[in-house]
Order: sequence, then structure tokens, then C-alpha cells
Amino acid sequence: MNKDICCPKFNPKPFNGREVTLENKLFVKNNVCCFFHIPLNFGSVITKMMAKVKENKAEMDDYKEWLLLSLEVSKWKSEQYLAVKKPVQGMDNVEISGTFLTRVFDGPYRDAGKWYKEMQEYVKVKGKEAKKIYFYYTTCPKCAKKYGHNYVVLFAEI
Repeated sequence: MNKDICCPKFNPKPFNGREVTLENKLFVKNNVCCFFHIPLNFGSVITKMMAKVKENKAEMDDYKEWLLLSLEVSKWKSEQYLAVKKPVQGMDNVEISGTFLTRVFDGPYRDAGKWYKEMQEYVKVKGKEAKKIYFYYTTCPKCAKKYGHNYVVLFAEI
């Protein structure tokens, strides 16, 4: 990595078309304000979350374990879940358990609605029903541009 790239290069193969089980996976949670599903303060919320996590030495040791899940609650709000290795004082610590089907998408963020529908269909084809669908944004927009890919992984809880 260099000063122009802050996110590690993402390998989509381990995430595409997989069934993943999380058992009591620890996350810190925060909310982002949205306007018709468009996040308004995503960057500042994530920056503050990451600073607090680093301050408490709770960041994941291996970038391969790093995970930021986003769940749209309404067109006005989304919840952000950042994986941590230990509870973080002063933050909303939550555990997520469940089985998830995953698929990798690549393209502009404006395609998120299309990806969501494709993921719902994918889950149905697999004979399952999606309870929730989380978005895993693998890189920041700057790094996505540098790498030439904007990979987003959808996690459908089944």
C-alpha cells in the first residue's frame, strides 16, 4: 500500500457464492443518516467509529478479518457494523450470529438497488428466504477508483 491507497486490495473469490456462518461475531454499531437511501454522513461516522476502535486497541489484527456491514433500516437511516476483536467502551457493542449467502457485485454505488433485487432472487433460487441483507463495502471510493473495481459484497441472512 502507498499514501494514495488506504484500503487493502480486495479479493472477491472467497466471498462470491458462499455460505458463511457467523457465531457471536463482535461488532460495534452506529447509525448513518440517509436521504432516500443516500447516506449523508457515512464518512464521518465511519471515521469516528474507527478512531474509537483504534483508541481502544480493538481493531482486527488481520485485514482479512476486517468487515464493515451496512444495513438499511429505512430510507432515512442505515446501521453500520464494524467488526472488532474486543468490546469497545462507550460504543454500542453487538454480536451477530447467523448463516448468510454472499455474492460479490462490482460497479457504481447507484446500482445498489439493482444488486439488492438480484440478491433477493439469488437467495430464492437457492431455495432460501432472506431475513436481512447487509452490504459490505470493501474499499473507500478513492481506493475503488485506484484499483479499477468497486466491489460490494451482499450478505443475505437466511
